[in-house]
Amino acid sequence: MLRLTNLKIGITDSDETVKDKALRKLHLTEEDISVFRLVKKSLDARHKPDLFYNCTVDLVLRRGSEKKIASRHNNVMSIKKENYRLPVPGRDTMKHRPVIVGAGPAGLFCAYALALKGYAPIIIERGDDVDTRTEKVRRLWEEGILDTESNAQFGEGGAGTFSDGKLNTSVKDPSHRKDFVLETLVSLGAPESILSDQKPHLGTDVLTNVMKAMRRRIEELGGHYRFRHAMTDILLKEGSAEGLEINGSETLAADVIVLAIGHSSRDTYRLLEERGFILEPKAFAVGLRVEHRQDMIDRSQYGRQAGNDLPPAPYKLTAQTEEGRGVYTFCMCPGGYVVNASSEEGHLCVNGMSYHDRGSGTANSAVIVTVTPEDYHDYENETYHGALGGIAFQRELEKRAFDLAGGRIPVQTLADFRQGTLTDKAGCVEPRHKGCWQYARVDTILPPPLTRAVSEGMTVFGHKIRGFDDPDTLMCGVEARTSSPVRILRNDALTGTYEGIYPVGEGAGYAGGITSAAIDGLRAAEKIIARYGKPDL
Repeated sequence: MLRLTNLKIGITDSDETVKDKALRKLHLTEEDISVFRLVKKSLDARHKPDLFYNCTVDLVLRRGSEKKIASRHNNVMSIKKENYRLPVPGRDTMKHRPVIVGAGPAGLFCAYALALKGYAPIIIERGDDVDTRTEKVRRLWEEGILDTESNAQFGEGGAGTFSDGKLNTSVKDPSHRKDFVLETLVSLGAPESILSDQKPHLGTDVLTNVMKAMRRRIEELGGHYRFRHAMTDILLKEGSAEGLEINGSETLAADVIVLAIGHSSRDTYRLLEERGFILEPKAFAVGLRVEHRQDMIDRSQYGRQAGNDLPPAPYKLTAQTEEGRGVYTFCMCPGGYVVNASSEEGHLCVNGMSYHDRGSGTANSAVIVTVTPEDYHDYENETYHGALGGIAFQRELEKRAFDLAGGRIPVQTLADFRQGTLTDKAGCVEPRHKGCWQYARVDTILPPPLTRAVSEGMTVFGHKIRGFDDPDTLMCGVEARTSSPVRILRNDALTGTYEGIYPVGEGAGYAGGITSAAIDGLRAAEKIIARYGKPDL
């Protein structure tokens, strides 16, 4: 296979133009190749307003020497295409069907890999199927009615379902797990562009349909879903898994359990601590979500109006404050909405969400500050302390946000945020929210050192993107669920404190997004398959 890199096309050129240019550069015709694939397509805006796409393509020749062609051209190499492979089943006995706790990306891709090899996994999920869950989320947004078991955090698809559906990851991938994840999503109805886009995303509207298709495929392969089935205890015997208690009453036998619990399962962390699992606190980040006009971001990033030939522009910014704190943007949603992502009564947190078209006209992102146990030690209580101290801190911030506006999303302009005054009307930025909102003193949510860090970070970001620190910029709070504040320790076999129990994904502290969580789920499936034979069904 030949790989051609640094192939430039204009921003109005179609993907067919990529193929034509590649063939001309290599002096080939359509008849000379059997396979053509666009591997990567990234927008280069370093010399705005002169913008172009930089592409990488793979070609397979029908005949002739690929090495000879590669030697004649710059930016061309001969490569060997490698595919992701699951291991051969092992010989240890698995008495019962493996149980996956959680139907987010880590749990689902672990379950899918196990189903492909005939292990017929059982997926238990405390929330609802994605259609029912979508209705529950709508009721929160429109009527203020929260289902604490089925919401933007819990339910089929995990927390990423009601976010931007971003699929980019910085995880190194020599085993081609990322390719397998993206190719699987395409086979389930995701657009093929996610295979080549530099920053692929699905959007909530596409992701919900993909999740339903994945469920059908896993069930066709022998897997079984159980919604509204919350793990309320883990049954152990002589240091190994024996089963689960479901909803406080039912017992489910299992000697292999995958804990893909997600970053918001606070009651589950407490249960694990009580059952002797080794947990440790980890650094995480909290902050506020900011909103700008998307056309302002586009002008800064592209050097001109985007029009119809460029997508809404993203950004990623970092800063260091005078006090030494790192401030950075997170989960940026071009053309998105700020959403009420709460999962606990009397507490409010926000997130960002986009549909596939990213067409809201408003850009939002979290501006967050890294915190450590030293920052949240004073917030610990009888329920959440020690390794769980970060949860106490998150809950305190979310309670402040809830109390500020009676459960509505609190909003304040940057000018009023800095002056400590209540906003009475919006300027040039109109709130684009999913969930009721109200003007409130957002500047009072975070501890003063973090508030100062956010304000200073906004100033630095204003030097990088013109208008980022405009006084009309909207500040919304609070963003407290950027990642898990807890890590469930595991060894090289990916088992935790007890034999047969595999903590995975973002909730276990080993991933930071949809794709990295899915990859971690695949890693657990590989370990399980390589060790155990298929259970007797």
